[in-house]
Amino acid sequence: MKKVRITKEFTFETGHALYGYDGKCRNVHGHSYKLAVTVIGSPINDANNVKHGMVIDFTDLKKIVKEEIVDPFDHATVFNKNTPHVELAQELRERGHDVILADYQPTSEMMILDFADKIRNRLPENIELFSLRLRETETSYAEWHASDQL
Repeated sequence: MKKVRITKEFTFETGHALYGYDGKCRNVHGHSYKLAVTVIGSPINDANNVKHGMVIDFTDLKKIVKEEIVDPFDHATVFNKNTPHVELAQELRERGHDVILADYQPTSEMMILDFADKIRNRLPENIELFSLRLRETETSYAEWHASDQL
């Protein structure tokens, strides 16, 4: 069966700090992230199906990514919960800020691994996550490819 890749792009603003890092990113700061999600599958070959000809409806893919990534991460601050940043996170929460305490250092590399797991768990069984690109700045990004995970 023929396979087609489709991509949907998302943007969100997220703050973070890298505990123990030896550069400026140890300070709380934010990025305008751009996430490109590419899935692969065969277009639906049933003329009676309202999604005939689609691999997945872009609206359905958007719903998954918004619920799992964009809505929780947009305008939130991410800290590694296994560091003293937990105290700062608590203070921010008490002041009404959105905070995510992650099981990892919130680098682009670790965030994209988290995002891949979240998205893969929500895709229909006939659709596979092909790749992700998480752009942290105009010149810096992390990529995840399913083929690299074997």
